Amino acid sequence: MPPTLTPWATRSFHDTYLEVLHTVTTSAEYDTSSRGNDSAELTNVSFRITDPRDRLPFLKRRPVNIVYNLAETLWYAAGRDDLDMIGYYAPGMGHYSANGKSLTGTAYGTKLFAPDRQGVRQWDRVLDLLRADPDTKRAVLGIYRPEELAITDNPDVSCTVAAQFLLRGGRLHLTCYMRGNDAYMGMVSDVFAFTFLQELAACQLGVELGHYTHHVASMHVNHRDAKNVRRLLNEGNQDGYVRPTFTPPEMPAGDVASALGTVLEHEELLRTNEVQHTPKSVSETGLPEYWQQVLLLFEAYRQIKHTDQSVSAELLDLLDPGYQWLVRHRWKNRMPQFEENT
Repeated sequence: MPPTLTPWATRSFHDTYLEVLHTVTTSAEYDTSSRGNDSAELTNVSFRITDPRDRLPFLKRRPVNIVYNLAETLWYAAGRDDLDMIGYYAPGMGHYSANGKSLTGTAYGTKLFAPDRQGVRQWDRVLDLLRADPDTKRAVLGIYRPEELAITDNPDVSCTVAAQFLLRGGRLHLTCYMRGNDAYMGMVSDVFAFTFLQELAACQLGVELGHYTHHVASMHVNHRDAKNVRRLLNEGNQDGYVRPTFTPPEMPAGDVASALGTVLEHEELLRTNEVQHTPKSVSETGLPEYWQQVLLLFEAYRQIKHTDQSVSAELLDLLDPGYQWLVRHRWKNRMPQFEENT
């Protein structure tokens, strides 16, 4: 049998997600138990998404927390490692902190976006290299660091080893290399974050978005999640099932760094409940519609976290249809109106 020269490919992550879950649970090579996590494991799994903007699965039995996904990615882009920001969106992250204040391996942003001793960010070095030599094979973002294993019982070691950009034919491709990936939980966030950063880089370079490829040495499903995975895979077999489909939003070209800075300023004010946004006040920020949508999501989450009221119907109506679907299904009990068949 000839070797596989290119990874299995689909247009959207929705299809990829279900296929990976099915393959790992039906064709696992090993049962492993590491740090108390018993899991079914398939080694050396690779897949490709031809449209990295289509980075979200839409499943009623596991509605993605789009607010957390965006917050985590912006946390990376801000070069942060603190629990103050990410813990607001995912309180359970505190379990991975050795000091109760910050994270190490999970905090990819400190490795990608924090300035080094020369005052330069790794992200900028790689993008400058691509500008100078579009055919380079050296545009690698290093994430995993050997010293992470030097800490006894380190609760937070980077799952991602590296990410490599290839600029070919005017399109920016990204390949991500992971030592391990939780197929049910972690893979969703990882693919979202890296395809988002891929699109960000393409905008900054002024090139078209290419494909995204994901390589994982240990793809696994924890036994404690096996029942939920079976239910998820069975969702499409239900009578009357219609797969939700949405056109993914496209990040606009322009001054992306400035837009990110503005979004991060507003995110902190919303997270600390110092401001309340309305659709009108979000519009008045002057941000492009794409980034206004991010602020609307953070305002919706502010209402969920800091009030006992339903999320504003006016706000929900202005959300991108895919975002609205996820918010409605994720926080059903906080919606002004929720119809199960929407």
